[in-house]
Amino acid sequence: MPDKKSCLLWGLLIVCVAVFGGLELWKARGGSQGAAAGSPLEPKAIVTTFKTDAATSRAITWQTKDSQAASVVQWVKGGKADVTFEGKDVTAVKGTTDTVRNGSGEKQGVHKANITGLEPDTEYTYRVGSGESGGWSDPAVFRTAPADADEVTFLDVADSQGETEEDFAVWGQTLDKAFELFGDARFIVHNGDLTEQPEDAGAWDAFFGKAQAWLGRIPLMPVTGNHDEIDKNADAFVQHFNVPDNGAEGSIPGTTYSFDYGPVHIAVMNTESNVKAQAEWLRADLRGTNKEWLIVALHRGPYGGNQDEAIVKRWVPVFDEFGVDLVLQGHNHEYSRSYPLKGDAIVQPGEGTVYVVPNTAGPKLNKKKEDRFYHQVHFQNERQMFAGIRIQGDTLTYRAYDIDGRKLDEFELKHSGDKRRKPAE
Repeated sequence: MPDKKSCLLWGLLIVCVAVFGGLELWKARGGSQGAAAGSPLEPKAIVTTFKTDAATSRAITWQTKDSQAASVVQWVKGGKADVTFEGKDVTAVKGTTDTVRNGSGEKQGVHKANITGLEPDTEYTYRVGSGESGGWSDPAVFRTAPADADEVTFLDVADSQGETEEDFAVWGQTLDKAFELFGDARFIVHNGDLTEQPEDAGAWDAFFGKAQAWLGRIPLMPVTGNHDEIDKNADAFVQHFNVPDNGAEGSIPGTTYSFDYGPVHIAVMNTESNVKAQAEWLRADLRGTNKEWLIVALHRGPYGGNQDEAIVKRWVPVFDEFGVDLVLQGHNHEYSRSYPLKGDAIVQPGEGTVYVVPNTAGPKLNKKKEDRFYHQVHFQNERQMFAGIRIQGDTLTYRAYDIDGRKLDEFELKHSGDKRRKPAE
């Protein structure tokens, strides 16, 4: 008859086998916690964007330490917190894997995929990974755009530009407050300078990590800033995003593009290179849209405090020609809003373009610059800020808040009658 010590040892062995077997079964089924932290297969820097039709598709980008890992996205219809990604309702698509070296010279995998064939205004639960056991992200939920909607709410931020975990904690807190006040926001426009040094892999990890609760669900549409493209190199920036392939010829792919959501057409410009060619691209892009609201997003703005004469000379006439409603700017790390402008002069409301800098969503707050003729609102409140932009029919409402939830500016733009403006003859 076995003694008590032997029974105890056998009992412990049985428990260990049961626990290990259960863990392996849990992993094989996907594991609700995704990949093990620190695993080479662990997906990180997960971000969603629009690449094609916002109502029927969603693009996703992520990275792994394993530079050869496969790129797989699985999804199911509905917002299902307890989804197991098993059965006939699960759909999968393979994406692309590119091997890159980060700023430390280490190889990493960059993974990009675009889910298509989705239903408009519908929730989907997805996960990304290598397709191997233990190589999946946690599930996340996104919602496609409604078809032919005449309203939309989105967020605008700029210059999250930082280096440390503490720097990007502020960025994450800014987004937390923004979604607390604008819970119906359907995407984010970031006006450039996402990190301080584009080759700083740790900064990118912190940028995505501190905002992962939002960026895995709500598309982030990025603008290239002077800290994102340096000496005509934007490799570290563009590898993090999967955006439309409709940009200006001669520009670095991924730094210029345009997209639609409901009633708005947004053109994203790159102030750091290929400025001349972008003017003709923008003219063709705006001529080709039938959307009622026209918005341009860029970094170093023509009317933001520090002016770039080449941009004023080459791009502003195109804004005037097509009646761009709003230009979203960054770079100056202060809050500024222009009067309506056309032909480098102040005009009546509804007759020109309004240019706004929403201060900064990061740690760097610059000294307020000298007031210019075009400034209608101009201040430095020494607090991170964001804006919520709501378009409903013939009205665009812009509201700017600080990180504490205080509203510091608000204005409306209105279209009268049949607004679809035609280009100048």
